[in-house]
Amino acid sequence: MPRYKLILEYDGAPFAGWQIQAEGLTVQGTLTAAVEALSGEKTLVQGAGRTDAGVHARGQVAHVDLGKDWDTDTVRDALNAHLRPHPVAILSAEKVSDAFNARTSAVKRHYLYRIVNRRPDLTIDLGYAWRVPRPLDDQAMHAAAQRLVGKHDFTTFRSTECQANSPVKTLDALAVARAGDAVTVSAAARSFLHNQVRSMVGSLVLVGEGKWSAGDLADALSARDRAACGPVAPPDGLFLMRVEY
Repeated sequence: MPRYKLILEYDGAPFAGWQIQAEGLTVQGTLTAAVEALSGEKTLVQGAGRTDAGVHARGQVAHVDLGKDWDTDTVRDALNAHLRPHPVAILSAEKVSDAFNARTSAVKRHYLYRIVNRRPDLTIDLGYAWRVPRPLDDQAMHAAAQRLVGKHDFTTFRSTECQANSPVKTLDALAVARAGDAVTVSAAARSFLHNQVRSMVGSLVLVGEGKWSAGDLADALSARDRAACGPVAPPDGLFLMRVEY
């Protein structure tokens, strides 16, 4: 049975997240329905990242097993036809070995959070960035972010609904950069806790506003207490950019 690796992008706004749920439209459910429409088979599409409601993806990766040996371009184009009008697009499809698993084979996931640092309301970026009207010191944010890099207990930056077995994760990189009024926070790790990136971004914004110091951020991490976390950044600005294997 051929296995296909899919790279896809989607607008997370209309979805209740990646993972199929009892109620609500999900990316996984929409994709699984498209596969059934194409092949007549009921087979679950498995993804690399379980993005939350409202979170977007530029480079989500999934895999699916199909009973027929389809041409990869046909798989891509036919799935896209069945996905319409949902804001999900298969960018590429390729055949992989049965040993490939979109989730467990991943060695690094890259996320990007977009902030627009200005007083005027968002127009074009509405739904795809977090508008922060108060001036942000991006250099202070970047310096403070380095306190979170490495292997730590990230309980403070973990959702109370997180189902991970352990709060200990290794954050490979966390960088803050500015271009005009656009401030981006990029994060890379093998895996993340539920709400970890958005929680870290919200706390970094407190640093940027001058309300927290780098030491305060480090103290919040050391507290291992969800109550010590800053406000959780909204989902609008978060993008799963790519997954490494």
